[in-house]
Amino acid sequence: MTQSTELDPEDRKIITLARSARARNGVAEGAAVRDETGRTYVAGTVELPSLKLSALQTAVAMAVASGAKSLEAAAVVTEASALTAADTAAVRDLGGPTTPILLATPAGTLRSTT
Repeated sequence: MTQSTELDPEDRKIITLARSARARNGVAEGAAVRDETGRTYVAGTVELPSLKLSALQTAVAMAVASGAKSLEAAAVVTEASALTAADTAAVRDLGGPTTPILLATPAGTLRSTT
């Protein structure tokens, strides 16, 4: 993992979208992913009695359901200080080993990039 305060405008955009999803839905996490064509998919945590998905898993699922073939980047806004193995695996399944995953605080400050 690396840390940096300099962000590409497109990466800043997906952090902003993830923050918006978190705030709008009042959920613990917000996430956004950008596919190979530049389309973005935004999601919040899903907490149903029969289905529990993190925000990042939900955003990846939305991308797959919409026909995305790969991911350029992913962002998660959360209080957590690290990504879960399941979140990382979801991005790697579609994006491959080099897709950056940006982890940001609720204020939008980049905490780390995996």
